Amino acid sequence: MARYIGPKTKIARKFGQAIYGEDKYFERRKYPPGQHGPNKRRGAKKSEYAVQLAEKQKAKYTYGILERQFANLFNKAQRSKGITGEVLLQLCESRLDNVVYRFGLSNTRAGSRQLVSHKHITVNGEIVNIPSYLLKPGDVIGVREKSKSLQVIKDALANNSHKTYEWLVWNDEKLSGDFKVVPERIQIPEDIKEQLIVELYSK
Repeated sequence: MARYIGPKTKIARKFGQAIYGEDKYFERRKYPPGQHGPNKRRGAKKSEYAVQLAEKQKAKYTYGILERQFANLFNKAQRSKGITGEVLLQLCESRLDNVVYRFGLSNTRAGSRQLVSHKHITVNGEIVNIPSYLLKPGDVIGVREKSKSLQVIKDALANNSHKTYEWLVWNDEKLSGDFKVVPERIQIPEDIKEQLIVELYSK
């Protein structure tokens, strides 16, 4: 499956959550898309598999990860110590494109993925153009010197609400930040029921 580049509000309405962030169009119509959307029976019984699949799809769309990449992350989480579902989300949060997004260098994860792919981002002083690169505690993420004047980065930082995350430290002057530690599950703000994903892959 190719990466989804269609209307984000449509996906948000599908899951009943603004998974891409604030969305004024979603707020107007918080029901599934389609001509029967507002009239669908609320609380209609879904199969166990349908519920689990929907949760996995929601996680994939939220982080912008393709099916094979997501399956590989799950396998990695399964081999790691700790609770598989929690480790899975920790791996998603440790991706370079996600951390660039968390730092506010882009307003969307798709935009942060593009910044990384176009070689605007460095890790420990070296250019890294792999969005799925997994960061380790102590890594320093920065904007490449030649890219610090990019208007898209300036605009994103200016519009950023400067949300703070306990596992990240950002320096406005240097345009760089530290990935201090891997976040605990309780610190990850995404509304994802990871246990349903584990159950799906365990079938």
